This record gives sequence, C-alpha cells and structure tokens, in this order.
Amino acid sequence: MSVISKPLMMPDSGSGSPPIRVSFEFSPPRTEVLSEQLWVAIERLAPLKPNFVSVTYGAGGSTRERTHEIVDRIQREKGLRAAAHLTCVAATREEVDAVAQRYWASGIRHIVALRGDPPSGVGHYEPHPGGYAFAADLVTGLKKVADFEISVAANPEGHPEAPTRAADIDNLKRKIDAGACRAITQFFFDVDIYRRFMDQALAAGIKVPILPGIIPVTNFVSTANMAIKAGAAVPQWLSKLYEGLEDDVETRRLVAATVVAEQVRQLRQDGVQDFHFYTLNRADLTYAICHVLGVKP
Repeated sequence: MSVISKPLMMPDSGSGSPPIRVSFEFSPPRTEVLSEQLWVAIERLAPLKPNFVSVTYGAGGSTRERTHEIVDRIQREKGLRAAAHLTCVAATREEVDAVAQRYWASGIRHIVALRGDPPSGVGHYEPHPGGYAFAADLVTGLKKVADFEISVAANPEGHPEAPTRAADIDNLKRKIDAGACRAITQFFFDVDIYRRFMDQALAAGIKVPILPGIIPVTNFVSTANMAIKAGAAVPQWLSKLYEGLEDDVETRRLVAATVVAEQVRQLRQDGVQDFHFYTLNRADLTYAICHVLGVKP
C-alpha cells in the first residue's frame, strides 16, 4: 500500500465543504510528572477550540476523582466543553447515578457512556449485581438522571467479545435508541474499514454522527499492543513503516504525522466532518494534524 497517494491538501471551508470539527481525548495521569505533561497538552490544544474534550475513566472506577477534577478544571479554566467517561464496571446503579448527578451539579452536561473494561486481574467482564449491565442500560439510566448529551463507543472492526459483526452493530443501535446522540469509534488504520462500517451502520438505521477515532502512532509497539486488546487490525504496511526506527524518535514522529495526515485527508474527501483524536496526553502531533486539516487558533 502506498501511504501517500495524493498531495496532503485539505478542502477548506471556502470550498463548500462543511466545517471541520475536532475533539480530543485525555487520560488521568498517574504521577506529578505526567500531570504536568497533561496540562501542557491541554494548554497547547485549547486554542483550537475543539467541539469537546473527553477524559477517560479507569477500570473499575479507579480514576473517578481524578477524572472529575480534570473535567471540571478543563471546563472551568479553559472554557471548553468537557465530557466525562463513565462506565458500568464495579458499581451499583445508585453509585453510578450519584456520580452522574455530581457531574450535572458541576455543570458537566456531556457523558461518554461505556460498558468499561474489567478491573486489572479480572479476565472476563461480569455485570455488577445491581449495576447497569451494558452501555445501552447505562445510557437509559443517565437519561433518567438528567438530560445529558451522551456519546458512546463504536467498533469499526467489531468488539472483541461480540459474537458477530451484525450483533455488534445491533448493540450500537440499542445505545443510540436509548438516547445517545453520537458514537466515537475505536482507532483504526485502514480507511476502508471505517467506510464499510459506516455502510453497515446506515443500513441498520443508525443516523447519528459516528466520529472516526484517530491515533498518531509514535510508539509502534505500544500502539500495536493497544490494538490487539481493542480488536483493531494493524496493517502490514504500517508495521513496515516503523521497521528500524526503534531508537529514532524524530523519524517515528514524522512517519506518524504523514500516516495520520493521509488518513484524515481520505476521510475528509469522503465528507467526514468530525474527527476525534486520541492524544495520549501529548499535543504536538495532534496539533500538527489539526493544522493540516485547517483547524487553527
């Protein structure tokens, strides 16, 4: 596969194309050093005026307080629309509802509702007794708490635990029917995977925006491991691009920028308007790709 097939030119807003919107995902840091890195990234990306930013939620609610603090600070200090991830794992319905009520009271109106991963050391997901079993149930419950804007996850290549692709699409449809207003995909590398998924979603009657999840790959081994866990395919052409670059950080960054620029170029030509970036709490590559998209301060 040729990574660059055409010049990296993006249609601008004056060409009749719909305006581009971006959103960014961050994660609660584990150390003070990583916390400083997070806020440097937020400071760098905030001037791009993203449609929203989201903050992840650790397995079993392990980052509940840190997630809340970061979401609240982003919205309060940066004036950005902040979304908090919330999961079904290791909590009763009453406990989840209490977290949601706290968000609403804090002025947070957007929730990313997820089933969630089992806690560390637990190999298989089991619904908590008295909890929300799956994401569709969580969406229904959140809508009863307050009129939240709710985003949900989508898996272009199918959730690893889904028995069939059709069952996975049906599950996404249930989440939308329960009240979600958009879906955000797991990251992917082959644009055709997203195209086929969109065809399947439209055929199933799913009409809400489905944001492609974009991840700049600076550490190939780490990202490949993430992809395996998420059920995302790593194309051979991508693997070959990173061969021999284990100790060459700068070249890896250039490769990452080129690959993502081509990915978003193709999606943009398909008419995609919204892009969701998994920043990994780093700003430079995401900022550069946004510049290529025409999203500037």
